[in-house]
Amino acid sequence: MQSFERLLQDEAATIEFGEDLALALKAGDCVGLSGDLGAGKSTFARAFLRAMAHDASLEVPSPTFTLVQSYDLRIPVAHFDLYRLADASELDELGFDEALSEGICLVEWPEKAEEALPTDRITLSFTHEDEGRHVRLTGPEAALERIARSLAIRAFLNEVGHPGARRRHLSGDASVRAYERIHTADGEPAKILMDAAKHKPGPILQDGKYYQQLAYIAEDVVPFVAISTLLRKRGFAAPAIYARDLDQGLLLIEDLGSQGILDADGRPVAERYMEGARLLARLHAAPTERDIAVADGIVHHIPDFDRTAMKIETSLLIDWYLPWKRGLAASEAERNDYFAIWDRLIDGLGSAERNLLLRDFHSPNILWRPEREGLDRIGIIDFQDAMIGPTAYDVASLVQDARVTIGPELADRLLGAYGAERELHGAFDQTSFLRDWHIMAAQRNCKLAGIWVRLKERDGKPGYLKHMPRTLTYLQHALTHEVLTPLRDWCIKAGILASESAN
Repeated sequence: MQSFERLLQDEAATIEFGEDLALALKAGDCVGLSGDLGAGKSTFARAFLRAMAHDASLEVPSPTFTLVQSYDLRIPVAHFDLYRLADASELDELGFDEALSEGICLVEWPEKAEEALPTDRITLSFTHEDEGRHVRLTGPEAALERIARSLAIRAFLNEVGHPGARRRHLSGDASVRAYERIHTADGEPAKILMDAAKHKPGPILQDGKYYQQLAYIAEDVVPFVAISTLLRKRGFAAPAIYARDLDQGLLLIEDLGSQGILDADGRPVAERYMEGARLLARLHAAPTERDIAVADGIVHHIPDFDRTAMKIETSLLIDWYLPWKRGLAASEAERNDYFAIWDRLIDGLGSAERNLLLRDFHSPNILWRPEREGLDRIGIIDFQDAMIGPTAYDVASLVQDARVTIGPELADRLLGAYGAERELHGAFDQTSFLRDWHIMAAQRNCKLAGIWVRLKERDGKPGYLKHMPRTLTYLQHALTHEVLTPLRDWCIKAGILASESAN
């Protein structure tokens, strides 16, 4: 168990501390709140719950007499007060284990049930100190690291001129990044806090490198700063960056809004997707810079989407999806045949048009700004993994959106809108582009099928499997181009796709 201490100068600091921990704790955390009467336990709990609820007026009654009060929030929270507990065994009757399995448990007076509470819990010990409180935090190293990270974000906001800012959870994604919406005390428009700590190295896979290095996945915030600078210079709506700490991986950036390109029922809005296709056409119609200055002595070189990157991504299908699908790993012969096919396909991309790829240009990363005009209606976020490669890749990301089903009619319209816009800005080889589009769509969907399984098996995030049927349908469509016949035959033989005769 690890520990560290904080001085909370006054009640406002205790409230702020509770709000900061609401952004650090997760389901399964048990937090014991120790201290004398009036030491700050209830103040902390009330601030924590209101921050978790995004509701400063939330009623938070004391559970002294009911012993437990439950809240159905972003993460469910059960607030226990054990002062009147007669015996530790009564915790079972209060539903403690079930509450902990589903969410967070705040436990005042944990000393009353010491032997019944998890040994790996987080403990906050409050004591009076002048006009404020002193708190000692004890707990598992991983939990305290999360808390320390949240407190570091608070320190960053103070340092860049926003003391007293209100922090609220915005989102996380399939990566290690997280986002908060920041409401500053000066009443300015809300800003976004991007929390992207440096990647920890993974297992070595090839040539002394781990996956992020082979696939050119951003390992810090430098690429985000660089690509944002580049896009804004070229007239696209990427977030302005107001403050940054490159070493800690913290950015305070412009809030481009919260309206996306889906309707209230999660279906694609054709007009917004069409504008996205035109934006890509404009992005790809002119050459781009490769080296972008970020700070003194720091220059980001946009990497190539090269053979190594393409193949390490497609390896996810054979390394993760295939064993999960059939309960049997790929044979050496299957692996050799699979990668030989991809080598030939990548050879065929030698003549493909190449330009800046945003890499994940699909619904979670596209914002709709109806009050703007033209291409400025599209806000672009999440582009830190951008590369230089076949332009067809980004069009495949949009037309075969990984998170929402794009029907054949809309897909054709999007491809048509992209092609028409390209022709307005110079020569454009539609036939070659469509061949490259099918190859890039196949490459992307082979990667995604493996990622969904990896998120479940390695990262404990099974919810992403809901996208698998869509991904396989997209893959099947991508494989209809004649250049992809060998890959289609391989997928059928391996049991990934059904044969046409079976349909």
